[in-house]
Amino acid sequence: MNELIEITELWLNKSWVIGILYFLAGLVIALMVRFLMQGSIRSLAKRTKTPIDDQILELFQGPITLSIITLAMLQGLEHWGIAGRLRTLVFGLSITLVVISWMGAALRFAGALIDWFGTGENPHRLVQPKTKPLFLFVYKSLVVAFAAYFMILAWGQDLSAWLASAGIAGIAIGLASKDTLANFISGIFIIADSPFKIGDFIVIDNGDRGRVTHIGIRSTRLLTPDDVEIIIPNAIMGNSTIVNQSGGPYEKFRLRVPVSVAYGSDIDHVREVLINVTDAEPLVERFPKARIRFRELGDSGLLFEILVWVKEPVMQEEMRDVILTGAYKALNQAKIPIPFPQMDVYIKETPVQEGRPAGEPS
Repeated sequence: MNELIEITELWLNKSWVIGILYFLAGLVIALMVRFLMQGSIRSLAKRTKTPIDDQILELFQGPITLSIITLAMLQGLEHWGIAGRLRTLVFGLSITLVVISWMGAALRFAGALIDWFGTGENPHRLVQPKTKPLFLFVYKSLVVAFAAYFMILAWGQDLSAWLASAGIAGIAIGLASKDTLANFISGIFIIADSPFKIGDFIVIDNGDRGRVTHIGIRSTRLLTPDDVEIIIPNAIMGNSTIVNQSGGPYEKFRLRVPVSVAYGSDIDHVREVLINVTDAEPLVERFPKARIRFRELGDSGLLFEILVWVKEPVMQEEMRDVILTGAYKALNQAKIPIPFPQMDVYIKETPVQEGRPAGEPS
């Protein structure tokens, strides 16, 4: 029995035996983890509603297995006494293979992850079909950058000088292209936040108005009612108050048309004449129903307002012309006078000129 113990201690004292045992232990643990991932863990993942966990298990079980085996192998090599360039070569190659394995799995996982964040019916969700390429590019760039960083560290290279140089260069480039970067960042937020979409009719606080025809990373384009295209930098769009006339529960737009009649007119008769004008116009929406409002006792007449709904905001110029034309003709036909600004001047007495009796003609 003592001889068996001595032989066992002798074998365990040999460093190459310990290294092999580490490698075999890592291989066994890796196989056990892989078995669990393909068995019970996969069964639990299938019970969830989302497929994202199934894809994680499928894509990352290879890198996890390789990482466990590589870690055990490197731990075993420490007992073999490998040093110098050979150690750097073995360590660098091993870590590089592991990092490449993880990078490949992460890149293949990119589409599934972005699609998962974009699921749902919320139109204001962060990831949408038009923003998916942007998020894919950012995600893959970060994955490749982190992989390159860890691979360079695996070969024992110091990145402090490189990072400092990159920081200085980044500051210089940022200062030189601050307007371009402002437009770019604003474009990302406009695409992600979606305050408006292509086809919406919007009004900006500087007075520009029109239908959105293009939303890009640098600028947004509007087509005005005059069929003139306006190209607005996204930095201005991001800092402006925008009225989206196509937003809300539907695209219908309420048009307000002011009309005035003379004092002494029958208010009820005026309402009837004006509502008949809206009922006779086929382009006026039937729901919500048109309304006539008596707004003010004006200086020259009674001020009314015709409230009608049109199918889309771009029709408001056309409908204003149609409603005003119909109202003018109907009021004239109904013998309801339309006032115009006028001023009456009353002279109490004729001024007396110096040296001439009052009332004597000059």
